Amino acid sequence: MDLIQNSPEISAYLAASEVIDHGHPLVQATAATLRADAPDAYAYAKAAFEFVRDTIPHSADSGDMRVTWRASDVLEKRTGICYAKAHALVALLRTEGIPAALCYQKLDTVHGLIAVKLPGEDRWARQDPRGNKPGVDAQFRLDREQLAFLAQPESNELDYPVLFAEPHPVVLQSLQQAVDRPHLWQTLPTEL
Repeated sequence: MDLIQNSPEISAYLAASEVIDHGHPLVQATAATLRADAPDAYAYAKAAFEFVRDTIPHSADSGDMRVTWRASDVLEKRTGICYAKAHALVALLRTEGIPAALCYQKLDTVHGLIAVKLPGEDRWARQDPRGNKPGVDAQFRLDREQLAFLAQPESNELDYPVLFAEPHPVVLQSLQQAVDRPHLWQTLPTEL
């Protein structure tokens, strides 16, 4: 699949915002810890991916009722759904100068993941930090995708090709307006 930047400038995929708050002290401290054992950008990106995938439980898997949406809140509260975990990973990558984008799949509801563009690479590579569980085995790979879910076109599922510098507005609105995860489940977008 050809991925399409919604912003032509690569700098948009390095920018901080209210959601991707990579200047926050907790994001900076987490990045510094990960960077300590990473000799290059690839090792850092993989470590950041595995950190978010493995140490921040997906709230549906853990039963956590809290809803997070800002990257620093995801890291602080150690919980989030796919969108929130993607925000945290994008912030950790951007804080180290690695371009990172948000992207989505249409499954039963819209699923959030990220794309990364490492130095020396000529293409974006999608990664899914959702969190593994039985039947889900997402891995950090550049040679081919190994996402949590494969879109099934025969079931009206699809991969959206657009790479967003900021969360899609319907995704962010759903997260920000939810009072808890059961409420969020009722308002999750089914398409972009």
